[in-house]
Amino acid sequence: PEQNHALTSGQPGLQMMMKTCALALLALGGVDAFSPLARPRIARTQGTLKMAMEERSDIRNIAIIAHVDHGKTTLVDAMLQNSDVYRENEEVKERVMDSNDQERERGITILAKNTAVEYKGTKINIVDTPGHADFGGEVERIMNMVDGVMLVVDSVEGPKPQTRFVLKKALERGIQAVLVINKVDRPSARVDYVMDKTFDLFCELDATDEQTDFQTVYTSAINGESGLEADCSDLTKNMNAVFDKMLELPPPKIAVDEPLQMLVANIDFDDFKGKLSIGRVASGSLKVGQTVGFTRPGEKVETGKVSELFVFDKLGRKNVDVAEAGEIVMIAGLPDVQIGQTIVDKENPKPLPPIAVEEPTVRITLGVNKSPMAGREGKKLTSRMIRERLMKELDRNVALQVEDSEESADTFIVSGRGQLHLTVLIETMRREGFEMMVGAPTVIFKEIDGARCEPWEMIECTVPDEYTGSVVDMMARRKGELVDMAANPADSMTAIKYLLPTRGVLGLRNALLTATRGTVIIDSNFDSYKPFAGELETREKGSLLAYESGTVTPFGIMGAQDRGQMFIPPRIEIYSNMIIGIHQRPGDLKVNVCKAKALTNMRSSGADEKSTCVPHIEMSLDACVEYINAEEVVEVTPTSIRMGKKPGWDAKRNQRAK
Repeated sequence: PEQNHALTSGQPGLQMMMKTCALALLALGGVDAFSPLARPRIARTQGTLKMAMEERSDIRNIAIIAHVDHGKTTLVDAMLQNSDVYRENEEVKERVMDSNDQERERGITILAKNTAVEYKGTKINIVDTPGHADFGGEVERIMNMVDGVMLVVDSVEGPKPQTRFVLKKALERGIQAVLVINKVDRPSARVDYVMDKTFDLFCELDATDEQTDFQTVYTSAINGESGLEADCSDLTKNMNAVFDKMLELPPPKIAVDEPLQMLVANIDFDDFKGKLSIGRVASGSLKVGQTVGFTRPGEKVETGKVSELFVFDKLGRKNVDVAEAGEIVMIAGLPDVQIGQTIVDKENPKPLPPIAVEEPTVRITLGVNKSPMAGREGKKLTSRMIRERLMKELDRNVALQVEDSEESADTFIVSGRGQLHLTVLIETMRREGFEMMVGAPTVIFKEIDGARCEPWEMIECTVPDEYTGSVVDMMARRKGELVDMAANPADSMTAIKYLLPTRGVLGLRNALLTATRGTVIIDSNFDSYKPFAGELETREKGSLLAYESGTVTPFGIMGAQDRGQMFIPPRIEIYSNMIIGIHQRPGDLKVNVCKAKALTNMRSSGADEKSTCVPHIEMSLDACVEYINAEEVVEVTPTSIRMGKKPGWDAKRNQRAK
């Protein structure tokens, strides 16, 4: 210390350089002062920036990350059942962490969620994260709360596109990982292949030597089994092997004798307690009744009072009076706090760098419903209500952006990571009673070095060998660039990797499912911005439009179904220019599906019931948004989803024709 003091006091230039290096370390890649990357011990003594760091060994903060459908949530289920979370007579649900209605219906995790268990005297805070690329913002923000990750990889598929994304975010923050090879009970499991591919992925992502030397555990989460041997000879009917590896991950590093700092990484809402802020206490401590500040670097400090303080306990939360550094907490009483702000000591505010989230790549328009049936089914109809709901969503959805449209005052432009990211929001609003009109998705272009660039995605398809030609042809017509193609003779499947403009990805899933008779497995992830690929082919077939408003009759359907496939069943109300089917040829065609069979004394009024109608195509919200083009819209109400032409499209078409 005497030598350091002599150096820094005798050489002002060296002292300034040390301060600059220390500050640069704190700002490195959005890394806060308490992440594992900030390893040097820094303290503030006699003008030199230092900060003493200590490890809190009684806590582990761990995130479960993986590609979609590799078994993250099932693994958390097995760990909870192994931790005496449930009573003996309690009914245990599958995928208990997927508590959202849409999560259970779609079979995916959409929101990051916290739980906590005790193991060998150590509290383990576990964060279950989404595996779909469109919800990558959830993964990015929770990386600020954890000190280690469990990387779950399927024993057959190996690392997939989203595996690369989530692992990249963890490695950038200097976080260590434990590899969990899941589903080892599958007959086609190839553990050695998965291990080699995962190691290659670590190397490709420039992991440090310490990160590359990762530990591995083998599990069958659905059976509640785990072990440490690659041949799975030591699998036991518990999750102890997983918990033991969790305890080997670094404990949280806390700053000693530093003021309060807590980066808000998530927001929750309670009907009685209001907005709840979730994050890890990086330094200092929090108490109930304490007056704190919250701010970002360079911004004014706002203040509030902590009314209640919670920590996570099993599947719920429990009240505490005090929370020390290293703990993940939930705070009530700060209604104006936002994700990315730091809760600080109001007398000595030291905000942490805000959360850095990648930019959105896809946008849609969202506005007031103007169809002839507007206002019949929903209760929330006005642009003010829609605006307020979108602004509320921005509180917790950090990857979302909302702006006003220049075309109309009652229309908004909503930008997100992908089509699924946006349709989940629309479906949530629909279930809350909103009526809206949704435009076709478009990509967000950028000017880079004077060139017009667009987002490209890495597409990975696994298809039966007989459909490989159809997939390659479809990708080529959408300006795709072949990256890799590998056949697996064992199961007669071919894995195909393509780089594809995001414009070509819109509507691709349904087209591939149709071309391969539902056998294709598709994964995609944002790759980068590249120069504009040129114009793509438009939709091959046109739409069948309703000729007039009225009630659909079986007789009308019988006459129209020869022209294409229908989207609507009989006995429902439609309006003029509503899209009711797919035309079998290019161009739109108006058909009259409301006409009834003429009644004479030779026919009875019930004769229509004997008419034969081909079953119609059920169109979900996602399918409708994929189907429409630039001059079409989706009408979304609490009970119906319809497609139609934009208001005034006839006048614009006639004007173009002239």
